[in-house]
Amino acid sequence: MKKLTLLGDITPAQFLRDYWHKKPLLIRQAVPGFKALFDFKALAELATLDHVESRLVSHADGHWNMQQGPLTSLPSLKQKEWTLLVQGANLHSAKADALLRQFRFLPDARLDDLMVSFATDGGGVGPHFDSYDVFLLQGQGKRHWRIGAQKDLSLIDGLPLKILSNFTPDEEFTLEPGDMLYLPPHYAHDGVAIGDCQTYSIGFRSPSFQELGEAFLQFMADSIDLPGIYSDPDLKASGKPAEIPREMLSTITEEMNKVRFTEEDVTIFLGEHLSEPKHNVFFTPLSKPLTVGRFADAAQKKGVVLSRKTLMLYRGKNVFINGESFAIGKADKTTLETLANERALDGAAVAQASDDVMDALYTWYQDGWIELA
Repeated sequence: MKKLTLLGDITPAQFLRDYWHKKPLLIRQAVPGFKALFDFKALAELATLDHVESRLVSHADGHWNMQQGPLTSLPSLKQKEWTLLVQGANLHSAKADALLRQFRFLPDARLDDLMVSFATDGGGVGPHFDSYDVFLLQGQGKRHWRIGAQKDLSLIDGLPLKILSNFTPDEEFTLEPGDMLYLPPHYAHDGVAIGDCQTYSIGFRSPSFQELGEAFLQFMADSIDLPGIYSDPDLKASGKPAEIPREMLSTITEEMNKVRFTEEDVTIFLGEHLSEPKHNVFFTPLSKPLTVGRFADAAQKKGVVLSRKTLMLYRGKNVFINGESFAIGKADKTTLETLANERALDGAAVAQASDDVMDALYTWYQDGWIELA
């Protein structure tokens, strides 16, 4: 497999074998000549939007403060020790989206978003740990990192942030633009800005089994089929009317045990659940879409691309896009898997698409899920 500058002098396979979930990796000049993708004004404007997740963290006189967005005002750039965090920056910038897509040697089902952290001198969010893997790419200025594989992950009580109460770093690094640090889950770290700086965090989805279990039961509620109603023709008189009858409990337990789920059920649930847009992601249907004929002509010339907001997955005969699922036949499998993997179809591929695929592409085009290239 081709080596990536992104990972230094190792292949993705070597990274996954030796580092993923296991130990940190510092990569100097992971992105050579990298420059910040946002200026401060652009980040500040994003933070004012109610559909963008943002936070303002400040530290003054030993006290931590955190304010959730939308943020209508920010401290002066001359003020030290404050940080602006903007989630999902990849949804609002083609360059940020392109950066996130460089990490697609890992499954889209795990890749989450690109968060931008802008900090003035001394700014940071305190020593903490994340429950997911993260790549920390330096974009502007410098940031000094201290990291440690400590087992004590207890937090300081009464703070608006999850800050470790006993942080004991093992290593220290200063990152400059283009340098990147990978950290596995639960690895303690603390980054402090040296002058104004931007750090880009590429995070990964790590849903809890509890979250998945609750969502799966909700999903299965729509497909459970238990005909009939409870009856007890052999009911006998009871001297303990408040006690649930043993026969009633046994009969209902037997019926409940008829509820079964298969790997196919889990596949469809997982595909829909993982491709579901986040609560703050909205698609805007086209106000004046091309007619179906003109769309087909244009798509066969230019090709189509998935919207930055669209997540498309597949498994076996099932395709999932933005929380919806459908089964596909062998004739359409290659076309739709190519669209999912490449996030685009060239004109030649569109020209060979079946009528069913063209109908789907046109619907997705109208809904803003795909765009003409």
